[in-house]
Amino acid sequence: MGISPGSRLGPYEILSPLGVGGMGEVYKARDTRLSREVAVKVLPADLSGDADRRARFEQEARSASALNHPNIVTLYDIGTQDGALFIAMEMVEGRSLRELMAGGSLPVRKLLDISVQMADGLAKAHSAGIVHRDLKPENVMVSRDGFVKILDFGLAKLVQAPAAEVSNLPTVVEPATRPGTVMGTVGYMSPEQASGQSVDFRSDQFAFGSILYEMATGKRAFQRATGVETMSAIIREEPEPVARANPSAPAPLRWIVERCLAKDPEDRYASTRDLARDLASVRDHLSEASVSEPVAAPAALARRRRGVLAAGLAAAALLAAGVLAGRWTTLRGSPNPSFRRMTFRRGAVLTARFAPDGQTLVYGAAWEGNPVEIFTTRVGSPESRSLGLPSADVLAVSSSGELAILLNRRYVVGWESRGTLARVPLSGGAPRQVLEDVEDADWSPDGKELAVTRQLGDRRRLEYPIGKVLYETSGWINNVRISPDGRSIAFVDHPSRGDSLGNACVIDSGGGQKRALTTGDPATVTLAWTPRGDEIWCAWGQRIRALGLSGKERVVASSPGGLGLADISRDGQILLERRTQRREIVGFSPSGSRERNLTWLDWSLPSGLSPDGKVILFDEQGQAVDANYQVYLQQMDGSLPALLGQGSSFDLSPDGQWALTTATSAQDELVLLPTGPGQPKRLGKWKISYQWACFFPDGRRVLATGIEPGRRSRLFIQDISGGQPRALTPEGVSALWKAVSPDEKSIVAAGPDGRIAIYSVSPAEPKPIAGLDPDDLPIRWTSDGRGLYVSKPWEMPARVYVLDVATGRRTLWKEILPPDPAGILGLWPVVITPDGKSYAYSYRRVLSDLFLAQGLK
Repeated sequence: MGISPGSRLGPYEILSPLGVGGMGEVYKARDTRLSREVAVKVLPADLSGDADRRARFEQEARSASALNHPNIVTLYDIGTQDGALFIAMEMVEGRSLRELMAGGSLPVRKLLDISVQMADGLAKAHSAGIVHRDLKPENVMVSRDGFVKILDFGLAKLVQAPAAEVSNLPTVVEPATRPGTVMGTVGYMSPEQASGQSVDFRSDQFAFGSILYEMATGKRAFQRATGVETMSAIIREEPEPVARANPSAPAPLRWIVERCLAKDPEDRYASTRDLARDLASVRDHLSEASVSEPVAAPAALARRRRGVLAAGLAAAALLAAGVLAGRWTTLRGSPNPSFRRMTFRRGAVLTARFAPDGQTLVYGAAWEGNPVEIFTTRVGSPESRSLGLPSADVLAVSSSGELAILLNRRYVVGWESRGTLARVPLSGGAPRQVLEDVEDADWSPDGKELAVTRQLGDRRRLEYPIGKVLYETSGWINNVRISPDGRSIAFVDHPSRGDSLGNACVIDSGGGQKRALTTGDPATVTLAWTPRGDEIWCAWGQRIRALGLSGKERVVASSPGGLGLADISRDGQILLERRTQRREIVGFSPSGSRERNLTWLDWSLPSGLSPDGKVILFDEQGQAVDANYQVYLQQMDGSLPALLGQGSSFDLSPDGQWALTTATSAQDELVLLPTGPGQPKRLGKWKISYQWACFFPDGRRVLATGIEPGRRSRLFIQDISGGQPRALTPEGVSALWKAVSPDEKSIVAAGPDGRIAIYSVSPAEPKPIAGLDPDDLPIRWTSDGRGLYVSKPWEMPARVYVLDVATGRRTLWKEILPPDPAGILGLWPVVITPDGKSYAYSYRRVLSDLFLAQGLK
């Protein structure tokens, strides 16, 4: 190996060589800054000298560094020295899985312990959108105390050609002894990888199944004399059944191996999290799972994959040996639930309901980037018919077939929206408008009254019937559903404006205290009542749960995530929405010639730009970080972002040295995170829940929208040097944008009536803003303080104007339209430098399909 002990790579002092492989040379080293031992991998010279491959490597390393899981080796740092590209990672003292398997198959209990940890690590990475691509025993370490660590996550891609290149090399094979070649390690490829097709997380599942097979049998699943023959076997042949190679292997384990090794990716697991759960269940019930079954012929195995395996491991285990019956029934509902896809176009389904006949579905969807429309379809038909109502979404269908619809739904903050409630017969006709500023609604069982959630001033209300307030909040409310007997109303209560996270709650229709049915941290929840009204079913996290009004809870079914519960029919059919969603950032700075996609993980939300337009502050709020939002700082040239800490960010200080955040889910304290060297500064807890905040131009004070217990929102000023916040406005005033004028004398905010006006820092009456449309949202002041950048967040394309606050004159600043508008429901937020030379905008893309489920109980 080429680097001598005592040499330095950046801050890392080389101690001794550890190994060499296709991914480079590995050394044991000491981090001189933190006095800890690390592993340093020096990448091959051909990678270091190729600018394109270096750039791809940095992108992959950037993604891998965000993974935080006990079964994935942590990537600490990347760097270069004298033209050599290297990475520093967690040091693992132990042996590779290849070394552990040197003596043959592993004992079942040890096999399961290792495989469960591997699957947990894979599931975490796959949920973050990261695929390994070169999973093999050499890339799995088992520490001396039994912890499993997966190596090289996100790095295999840099030694594989992109899909377009691979497809041109279907017959090129490297020796199996050379790992990390342009097509991966031959013995652990998936069929699609061996065929030169593009791969996703299910390719990792196939490699994982090959490793499971080897741990269980002591031999490789597809080993042949040459690489070409091995690839041919992977594509066309079945391995020897596990039961024949090792009759003592538990039957449920054999079924897992077979499912992972399915030739068609669709026959593998829809979610690696489900794979991890299946393995954990076998491990936890090992004594029960030891019952063996007769060996099936390979042809029979191939035939039943789409049958028994597609129905789930639960049914297979029940039929074979009665293994895990209670647990699988709990997780899967009926042993043979059926799912039928009902929509087939590309875009976003917003809402869906059953008509009274239980065979007609009514749904609102935005297909192929077009505005939302209401469609109907029938069970058994692939076709959908538009009702011809422009820009309308369905909210509820009454027992007599009348629709409650929302006209001109406008997303005002995040997921929070409002529009005009109207009524229209399902058979057709002109809508009759009922109420403005409505978020959601549902019919009473007799079809005569409506429960609604709507905005009134700075508050969001639940009313039933319309006009009678049952509940009021400074957050927001949706998913309103009246029980079949009309005595209770279920809804989702969101504590933070615009945030999708909330709790399922119920309240008596006659009034009283609301009760939370879900506990712990808020989650993304959709819900519906069962026909008998004894339970509320919620799509919550990765499961459908049944919540009893007495507090009892059970799991109906598990899912790979991205599942919404739209409705339950009178005869117990379930209408589900399967969705994928992602939030992206696109930015422009004068140093670049065009807009650049700055998205980091799966839900990137921008909050601030430096005055020179070179640096952007953003949060990650998606599945990659769960409910623990993370704050990042990134150069606008798209280089590696820096993780500043956990929390939600609001603004970047004028000098760029501090990020203004809230560091807890309760949002009860403002925290300044340093963007360079330094320690966080806490501004103190003052019994205020902060909804939003920004810096004054002088950088010495912050303006915040806060809510005190028992009071409504208002604006506060707080010195960053310390001290108690000072209330600036009466209750009912709020702002969710860069609100302070350049001269620090004026603030643009929404008043108790919901209207946006200019408030003075010194005591004075608010002034109306000339020319401001009711649906305009301010972005920030212009640098001269004479105008505001404004836009309407739900418009597509988005038009950003400069509005002269004195004259009302509007000047178009920029029109924004992403190249692929499908599934995009508006552009917000937009962040702009005062001079308008740099900007960034964000949008969420939701792609969804409706499924009809039967047999879930």
